[in-house]
Amino acid sequence: MIAFDNTQVAFQDKSNNELRKAYWLFRMIGNPLLVKVGAGLTRFALASRLPVSWALKPTVFNHFCGGETINSCDETIKRLGRSNIKTILDYSAEGKESDEDFDYTRDQILATMEKARTNPNIPYAVFKPTGVARFALLEKVQLEKSLSESEALEFERVKNRILTICQRSYDLGIPVMVDAEETWIQQIIDELVEEMIFRFNREKPLVYGTLQMYRHDRLDYLKSLNRRAREKGVFTAVKLVRGAYMEKERERAAEMGYSSPIYPNKAGTDKAYDDAVAYCIEHVKDVAVCVGTHNELSCQLGAEKMISSGLPKDHPNVSFSQLLGMSDHISYNMAAEGFYVTKYVPYGPVKTVVPYLIRRAEENTSVAGQTSRELLLLSTELKRRKYSK
Repeated sequence: MIAFDNTQVAFQDKSNNELRKAYWLFRMIGNPLLVKVGAGLTRFALASRLPVSWALKPTVFNHFCGGETINSCDETIKRLGRSNIKTILDYSAEGKESDEDFDYTRDQILATMEKARTNPNIPYAVFKPTGVARFALLEKVQLEKSLSESEALEFERVKNRILTICQRSYDLGIPVMVDAEETWIQQIIDELVEEMIFRFNREKPLVYGTLQMYRHDRLDYLKSLNRRAREKGVFTAVKLVRGAYMEKERERAAEMGYSSPIYPNKAGTDKAYDDAVAYCIEHVKDVAVCVGTHNELSCQLGAEKMISSGLPKDHPNVSFSQLLGMSDHISYNMAAEGFYVTKYVPYGPVKTVVPYLIRRAEENTSVAGQTSRELLLLSTELKRRKYSK
């Protein structure tokens, strides 16, 4: 059993001041009313072009993000690397609408790959489809609505951006993960990602799709994808997450009168997630998986499955991943045990990553026990340090 409650290991690279700042930050995030009001005020400030960096940068930004540029993440990359934790640089632009913004995001992803090429502590690149494509366009394509001539050209540019990223992944040998989105644009994303998987995953797993396991169709989809990949002689590569849009998915289903795509309870999601992890490890010869979760039990079960299957803890086809600023008790303790662990490290100008930061705060308030667990661990370590002197 991994000792996830070993706070000495979990916070080994944090000063007392950093621990105290993190404690008060999670205290604030743990207040749903405060998060709701704060998110609303921040959105208003951005829409009104009021300055927000002065308040966000020393607090939530510094805790959850590596920096404003790729190079400003260097210290975070080194610090994580000293604890045998790898970094996934994530340019966290969301909600953009223009080709200029989408091209800039593409170029940022390519730049993270270039940095990864010479830095062994950066094993993967990542991008969010709506960082390189307009949400409304993807929705229209998924609905198979007729596109105008300009929209058809716009969608070609989207496909070219994705192809450019995946081609560079192949040329440099740097795997790239494609994040998941809402169900009403995920099908077209699946189709685009599958095309890249079948094209580039022949010699090694390079293009990773993301499966949100709170969807009751995803385990069957995983098995179907692997079956079709084997037929084509390519590797399946997936990142497994529980899912980020539960309330939105259920509300939309209720409003539009269709069956919710989400499991009705947490138990269903948990079982599907753990079954998917087990399936990937059982098929590790042709499946690569990133176990992206803050759930201790899922990490424990995944680790035990690897050991019982006779796999080395640092098998290149099985990694465990958490977000920067969260669940250090999982990341650091698993890395100390020799498992292949990564941290998602978001970066970008403060104003650009505000939507990401708001989503992080809102997700923390909706995940039962997440914030209280962080607070307990931080408090435990502060007390341990106080009384160990």
